[in-house]
Amino acid sequence: MKSRYDAESDILYLLIKEGQIKDTVEVSEDMFIEYDENDEPVGIELWKARVNVFSELFKYMNKLTEVKGSKKSSYTKKMKPLVQ
Repeated sequence: MKSRYDAESDILYLLIKEGQIKDTVEVSEDMFIEYDENDEPVGIELWKARVNVFSELFKYMNKLTEVKGSKKSSYTKKMKPLVQ
C-alpha cells in the first residue's frame, strides 16, 4: 500500500493496488473508495484529512501516553499544530 497527502487540498490518498478504476463509491461525505473491474478496492480517498484522520490519530496517541502515565511525546507536540 502507498499513500499520498496533498496538503493544499487536504486530501489523503491510499493506493491499495495498481489497476484501472472502474467505479468510485462515496462512502461518506469525505470518503471515497475506488474499485477495479473485479469489484476489488484499488484506492481510498479521504477529504479533510487533518480533521478526519490526523486529529483522530493524535487523540489515540494521546490516550496511549495517558494510559502509560507518561508525558506527551515531542512528536505529538510538534504535529499538533497541523490539526488545529
